Amino acid sequence: MAIKVMLIDDHPVVRAGLRAILDSFADIEVVAEGASGAAVEQLFDASAPAVDVVVCDIQMPGVDGISATRRVRDAGGPPVLILTTYDTEADIIAAVEAGALGYLLKDSPEQVLHDAVVATIEGRRTLSPEVVGLLAERVGRPQQALTGREIEILQALATGASNKELAKRAFISEATVKTHLIHIYQKLGVDNRTAAVTAARERKLI
Repeated sequence: MAIKVMLIDDHPVVRAGLRAILDSFADIEVVAEGASGAAVEQLFDASAPAVDVVVCDIQMPGVDGISATRRVRDAGGPPVLILTTYDTEADIIAAVEAGALGYLLKDSPEQVLHDAVVATIEGRRTLSPEVVGLLAERVGRPQQALTGREIEILQALATGASNKELAKRAFISEATVKTHLIHIYQKLGVDNRTAAVTAARERKLI
C-alpha cells in the first residue's frame, strides 16, 4: 500500500515538481496539497483523504511550517518531514522542537527524499548531512551554544531593533536585554551588535 503524503509549499512550480517526484515512486502517493501551513487543518476533516506523512516547507505566508508542525503534533496527527532551503540553526532547532521528525534540504537527491518519507512513516528521524553537521557542532560546543531566547534576540537585532524594542518584543526588561546581549557577545566572541549579527549569520544561527 502506498504511503499517502500531504505536500505543503507556497511555490506552485516547486510543489508541482515535488509532487511529480514523489508520485514517480510506486510506494508513495501525494493525496493532498497546500500553499501554507493552514492546509494542515485538512488533516482533521473527516471527509478529507487519510494522510500518513506531511512534507512541509518552513517559510510560507500566513501559517509557517513551524507553526503547522506544532499544530499537527499537538493534535496527534501524522509525522512531519520538513523539506526546505533554510539551513540555519534557529530554523532547525525550532522545527525539531515543534515536533518535526525529519529535516531535509530541497537540493537532496530524489532517492534521499524517498527514503526520508519512508523513514518518517516508520518513526525514524531523518536529517540532511548539513543539518547533522550543524547539530553536531552545537553539541560539540555546549558552553558556547546560544539559548532559544538568545537566538530570538539575535534575530531581532538583525532587523535593527533597539534595546527598548527588543524588550517589548520579548516581554522582558531592558536590563534583561542587556544581560542577554552580554552573554551573546561572549559566546560569539564579539563586542558589538553589528559584529554579533554578522557572526550569527556566518555560523548560520539566524
